[in-house]
Amino acid sequence: MRSLTDGNAVTQTDAVRHIKGDFSLALLAHFVTDSVFRSIMSSPVINNAARVLQLVQTGTPADQALRESLTQDRHYTAPAERRGISRAVFTYFRWLRWLDPKDSLQKQLEAALALQERFNSNLAAIKPEALAARAVPDWLKTEMDPVPVEWLRQLQREPVLWIRAKAGTGVALTKKLSHMTPAAPSSDALRYSGLTDLYRTKEFQAGEFEIQDLASQLVGLACAPRPGETWWDACAGEGGKTMHLSDLMQGKGLLWASDRSVRRLAKLKDRAARAQVFNYRTAVWEGGAKLPTRTRFDGVLVDAPCSGVGTWQRNPHARWTTQPKDVQELAVVQANLLHHLAPAVKPGGRLVYSVCTLTRAETTTVADAFAAAHPEFERVSARTLWPQELNANGMFIAEWRKAS
Repeated sequence: MRSLTDGNAVTQTDAVRHIKGDFSLALLAHFVTDSVFRSIMSSPVINNAARVLQLVQTGTPADQALRESLTQDRHYTAPAERRGISRAVFTYFRWLRWLDPKDSLQKQLEAALALQERFNSNLAAIKPEALAARAVPDWLKTEMDPVPVEWLRQLQREPVLWIRAKAGTGVALTKKLSHMTPAAPSSDALRYSGLTDLYRTKEFQAGEFEIQDLASQLVGLACAPRPGETWWDACAGEGGKTMHLSDLMQGKGLLWASDRSVRRLAKLKDRAARAQVFNYRTAVWEGGAKLPTRTRFDGVLVDAPCSGVGTWQRNPHARWTTQPKDVQELAVVQANLLHHLAPAVKPGGRLVYSVCTLTRAETTTVADAFAAAHPEFERVSARTLWPQELNANGMFIAEWRKAS
């Protein structure tokens, strides 16, 4: 794999595992009620899910295979059928090591869905020993020691959907849209449990909220940018965290947003226009030592490319495609990003590092190495956000302040 810093194309480690903002296809599987579950077991849904898995077996990532099947095939127009197919595919990968590979894909899908229903009814139905042996790849034990049983159990639960309302409008939004539950009183982080396609609501089209995982929202809150400051979202992707920073800044001050992908930056601009975010500028940056600006910032957010282990509940296929070499190669990328961005922080400014992974090599090891190499930065905090505690993605966040 080539790193982000060499100016050349990278392999799927960067292109696929750099989990950012738009996970709408994976979220289709959330909107399945108990009454709908039985319809998923119907032959048409099972057969169509098997067709998607056949595409995955050719090397296509599951989310891409679903996108190609559900958006390009006119047979899949019914929302319930689309939800059923998505749920069946993600459930298959969640319970993959419990299935008999000699069975047909249809039989394996039926077995996986039955396991999911049994587990949903009783979380203790699957013993911790079985979870440790089957829920994650064996190599993970070298990167997480111990592997928490509570996390393994959370991985087998179906993920929830979080949205972020505009700052200070969370309570008001719950009165406009049903099935919204605030993460805390007066919170702008809302858990959604309904069946409506949120992308089609007038509130979404008016920029009143974004679909953003709770852990990602906590990254923005950790940055805590103030109105009038200058911040840089250095690995902005499609701009979910950029828009959150702008919201927290009340649209005052200046944001830089950079990414190595022109396509992702174009998507950021579209999203920002809908959300009425204007206090930003974009720049293509490959991640190398040559920065796109000489500006010195009050704060720099490095939401770095990572292995995505913290997203394995939402993206179970990645459990079986991520390899130990990906973790090691990405750890080098992450360390280089922090080193290159350190000069962009003004004296007294803050550097925030976040990764949606839980591996030691990409979290505490990277943070400790940066602290040792840059004594001009004082560590403010370092913490791991666990999925079983948040009912959201896993995330590691470290913060430093540069000496004045």
